[in-house]
Amino acid sequence: MSQTSTTPLLKATGIKVAYGGILAVKRVSFEVRPGELVSLIGANGAGKTTTLKAITGLQPLADGEIALMGKTTRGQGAWDLVKQGLVMVPEGRGTFTRMTIVENLQMGAFLRNDPRGVQDDIEKVFGLFPRLKERRHQLAGTMSGGEQQMLAMGRALMARPRLLLLDEPSMGLSPIMVDKIFEVVADIHRQGTAILLVEQNAMRALSLADRAYVMDSGEITMSGPAKALAEDPKVKAAYLGE
Repeated sequence: MSQTSTTPLLKATGIKVAYGGILAVKRVSFEVRPGELVSLIGANGAGKTTTLKAITGLQPLADGEIALMGKTTRGQGAWDLVKQGLVMVPEGRGTFTRMTIVENLQMGAFLRNDPRGVQDDIEKVFGLFPRLKERRHQLAGTMSGGEQQMLAMGRALMARPRLLLLDEPSMGLSPIMVDKIFEVVADIHRQGTAILLVEQNAMRALSLADRAYVMDSGEITMSGPAKALAEDPKVKAAYLGE
């Protein structure tokens, strides 16, 4: 397990999120400490993506509190949170399809003002994803799903996140590409970036995580060390196909 501070980098306390009259997230509480990889697992429709949208300010809270480095995020937009080091790779990747790979990476550094550092970080992304370097002038919209996922992750890293939120990074990818994506997630974690991972592949997510939360019907139903949850009979039956 990573060395972590006792002060949470991110803390959600009793958050509720509603779509119209439907409560999608119901009094959920969790935290991510510096340097941790925390996984949020659960079935489709459990409220995982909605939770990430609430964290990033893309979906308003109906109740509760979210704090980043001890300070409330209430009233802040997603761009304010990016400045503070909170960056998300959304489900579906969201690349700029009519821009090249390099231009997409530059957009990830939009809030930075250090051209040499930005160029150095582009090279670091190319080190993680050599395929992107080979195709650096290719339009993002002409790439495969796996390549676009690499690009979305690389673009997020260009903002130098303190906390990286990953929403279903393996969705729709080939087994070989899934292996590559999780290899890079593990590498990013080893380098000290805290990660909150929402992932449909519960077994892979738990194998990477320090701790995990199980979400069902908008509520946290279980939590604890990822290794212990992976061995729990209820988790195995519900999410690991055992």
